[in-house]
Amino acid sequence: MELVKLSHCVYQCEYHVVLVTRYRKKIFNEGVFAYLDTKLAEITEHYPLVMFKKVNHDKDHIHILVSVAPTIAVGKVVGIIKQNTSREIKQKFPFLKQVYWGSDGIWSEGYFVSTVGVDEEVIQAYIEHQGKKDAGQTKFEIG
Repeated sequence: MELVKLSHCVYQCEYHVVLVTRYRKKIFNEGVFAYLDTKLAEITEHYPLVMFKKVNHDKDHIHILVSVAPTIAVGKVVGIIKQNTSREIKQKFPFLKQVYWGSDGIWSEGYFVSTVGVDEEVIQAYIEHQGKKDAGQTKFEIG
């Protein structure tokens, strides 16, 4: 488990995000996905508190494992991803102008998100044993 330290907090907030293409069109091939990957790297340059851990795709959707600081809402991060990839991908790959005529968007309006991290049993054990091992000077083993 990787903890991120900021000036006033320590966190581990990872999310599994799934973005689906508009109308479930099968637009992802290796070229489009490689370009999407470079766009995600650019997002991290501009938003250093958003770190993409893993990204993969099927023909009509992408899966992203992303670490997000607790100061940023995950819905805002999804919006940033959609806004900063949609128009550029459509401009780079002309065939998408024929698939999605009339709008700049390639993403459907919705998305799926779930948290990733420590499971409930580990948290319950941590809370149950709080104060029993020592005064909090040692690191609690998770896992």
